[in-house]
Amino acid sequence: MASFATPLKLGSLLLKNRVIMAALTRNRNLVPGPLQVEYYTQRATAGLILTEATLIEPIGTEWNNAPGIYSDEQVAGWRKIVDSVHAHNGHIFIQLWHIGRVAHPLLQNGRPNVAPSAIAAKGGKFRQLPGAPGYVTPVPIDDPEHYIALYKRAAERAKEAGFDGVELHSANGYLPNQFIDNTSNQRTDKWGGSVENRCRFSLRIIDEICGVYGNDRVGIKLSPGGGYNDMGMTEKDTVETYGYLIKELTSRRIAYIQLARYWSLGDPTKRGTDVDIFQWRNLIDSEHTKLFVNTDYDSEQGAKTLKDGLADAIVFGRFYITNPDLAQRLINKQELNTNYNFKTFYDGDHTGYTDYPTYEQEHVVPA
Repeated sequence: MASFATPLKLGSLLLKNRVIMAALTRNRNLVPGPLQVEYYTQRATAGLILTEATLIEPIGTEWNNAPGIYSDEQVAGWRKIVDSVHAHNGHIFIQLWHIGRVAHPLLQNGRPNVAPSAIAAKGGKFRQLPGAPGYVTPVPIDDPEHYIALYKRAAERAKEAGFDGVELHSANGYLPNQFIDNTSNQRTDKWGGSVENRCRFSLRIIDEICGVYGNDRVGIKLSPGGGYNDMGMTEKDTVETYGYLIKELTSRRIAYIQLARYWSLGDPTKRGTDVDIFQWRNLIDSEHTKLFVNTDYDSEQGAKTLKDGLADAIVFGRFYITNPDLAQRLINKQELNTNYNFKTFYDGDHTGYTDYPTYEQEHVVPA
């Protein structure tokens, strides 16, 4: 019977607890700097840190200040973060990201948006930049192997920076998810149509980055129910597609599969299906591949999920913004800080970023 405090064997790593810091876009630095060193080091008590989504090439974003891992300067910046997290007895994976068709068209360096097919996403909006001209019809990718190679190169750079491993962002309507979903992928070649073909892009990326890091240092994030960025298939197609994909991922003995629950974020398209992510639990061989779960977990629900053996670790996002010591608070059953500074979620300096207090700092007794 596991709890937040129970250590977790993740491949060749031993995580000190089962509280995972989610990837959180904060839009602070194209090149990680001293502010990011402080931010991640503050949260090094997590069992595992997943970095903010990190671009594999200098296009493909709606954020004007999101970091990448495509330049030597970025590698050097990330290395300082990794070294500091390691010095504080933490582990950290980088999340590799390409946003595909839902990128802001004015941040594409003059290049077109790309996707599996020429199908524009509906609904939604750009949260950090003006929405106009909004989502555009993307250009179909001619050779998906080109993008697979970009992911591999990003993994190589991540290894140069010293990261403990990598997570493929194959969720939330971004490029790999666009290949998986039959509403955004209507190709007729080997990359579309059948379940096997639609899953090929994500699996090829996984195989390439496993070749860089080793299978037990690679994870993946999936959002089967869709609900965000105009993603989501019928329940029948969802069950069939993700059943196949999870079986294939488990057979590769990767470190973990992160499943996110249905999340619409007010998307007016209402696409997606609120499926039970635990229906695939018995497909995952937990001896080799762990199951992480994410999206709107609170302390009680997370604790019960671990106690019942439904998942191996809980991934927390927003709580890690306001609680740099979240793992300790959860383990010690201490009150969580929910006083968010919403104006600084996605932009700014240290305010609302590194100035949130720990529990001990909140309860300092005046001399």
